[in-house]
Formats: sequence, structure tokens, C-alpha cells
Amino acid sequence: MSTKTIELIAAPKAPHFVGDGFRVHNFIPSGFRLDMERMSPFILLDYNSKFHFPPSEKPKGVGVHPHRGFETVTIAYKGKVQHHDSSGGGGIIEEGGVQWMTAASGVLHKEYHEAEFSKKGGDFQMVQLWINLPAKDKMSTPKYQGFANNSINKYQLEENQGTIEVIAGQYKDVTGSASTFTPLHLLNAKINKGGKADFDFPAHYNTALLVIEGEVKVNDTDTVNLDHFLLFENKGETFQIEATEDAVILVLSGEPINEPIAAQGPFVMNTREELMQAMNDYNMGKFGYLED
Repeated sequence: MSTKTIELIAAPKAPHFVGDGFRVHNFIPSGFRLDMERMSPFILLDYNSKFHFPPSEKPKGVGVHPHRGFETVTIAYKGKVQHHDSSGGGGIIEEGGVQWMTAASGVLHKEYHEAEFSKKGGDFQMVQLWINLPAKDKMSTPKYQGFANNSINKYQLEENQGTIEVIAGQYKDVTGSASTFTPLHLLNAKINKGGKADFDFPAHYNTALLVIEGEVKVNDTDTVNLDHFLLFENKGETFQIEATEDAVILVLSGEPINEPIAAQGPFVMNTREELMQAMNDYNMGKFGYLED
């Protein structure tokens, strides 16, 4: 086993709003070395860093929009997110929870601040990941996996150093709560000040981390500040995170899907022809109906 080396540490870019409810920094895709191909199977990462929303009678969010060809994973760190789709799915993502939506063959979707959270206002913090699907699964049936925090499998670090929440994949002897179409690991590492955690992923997996809270040191050398994103080179297998203050780190590692990517807006397919078909199907109402 050899130690992974760091390819880059990226500061958050200027935020922009998605709808009126999500103030996000975009890390994937974001230009050189963080495009969809380099980060596969992770093809989008929008990070709503901690932001205070004032009270509002009308919930803020994103209106009806389509998805096809991939999965969306929403992780709520602060605040609550409510969602609905054209297949009848929906619910509330509570603080600390995860909602894993397989859009696959296509859904209409809307997501917004939960009603009571909107009325009270408060700190809001979340991550939305898009995870690509291989060609053979892009037109599979849409589905949901929803996890309250108490249903996410966890690994307790020794000596009260913290907890690793295993959303998907594996950490030590703990298997993730979510099922995936391709091999990947998605972990929330909650490490107390002075605590350390070791990680081990195949060298060819695309591996990165995002500091959600606090500050960390990686491999005893590089400091990664709050809201910064770190990408590892595809060499070596192991790395260590040390929390220089109480920290929450989203760790992602996945086997690349080595297939062509044709992406436009909310559709991610393999060919231009499939993109055109997705647009046609959407325009013809084949994604169902959802009231805005």
C-alpha cells in the first residue's frame, strides 16, 4: 500500500443561486481537472455552504425541472429540504439526512425549503451530488432511497475521536446504507479536534474530499480549510485526515465509468442522439406531470 498524493486544493468559487433557495459553490464540473470525465462517476457537486435565510412565508427553492440519465444525492447538514416528483415520490430531508434519487429514465422534480423551516428561517447548508449511471442503467426505472441520520450506518473511531457515517460503499467493516449502480464510497467523516481517520481506496478510483465544518490536515502535511475541496491523484491507496479543530468532511471515491458523456442541462446521456431523444421526450410530456 502506498500513500495518495494531492493533485489540487480548490477554494470555493463565487456562489450563485439555483432557484431562490440554494446558494451554491460549484466544484464539479468547474474547469481544468474537475470536469465530468476526470471526476466520474461524480459529475456535479454543488455545495450550499452555511448561509442564513430569513423567515419566509413562501418556501424558497427550485421549481419543476426534469432529470434523466443519472442520480441526485442530497445531503442536508443544516436546515430541511422538501421535494416532490412526477412519479409520486417525495418527502422531507431532515437535518443530517440523505435523499438518493435515481432519475434514470426520467422524472420531473422540484425541491424547496421545508415549510416550517421557511417560516422560522435559519442556517441552511447542503450538498447536492450528481452521480452518473452506466449506459445499461440510464433508462432503468426511477427510484428513491431516503435515510434519516439515525438510519445511516456508522463506524465509531477509537478513543472518542469521532464517527464515520457510511452513506454508500464501505468503511472498515461497515457497509453503506445506500445501494449503488457502480462501485463508489460516500462518507461523512465527523472527526473531533485532534482526532485522526485513515482511508483506503483503489488507486484508480477518483477520490476527493470537501471540508464542510472546521479545518483538517491531510497526510500530516497539507492543511485544507473550511469549504475547500481536495482532489487526490490516481496513485496510491491510502491517506489520513487529522482534524485540527472539530470537523465534518465529505469523502467521495468512485470507480470511473469509462463511457462517453453527452450532457446538456438536466440530461446526462452517452450520445448526442440520446440527448435529443431526452429533450423530445420531455417536450412531449413523457416525463409525467408535476404541478409547480
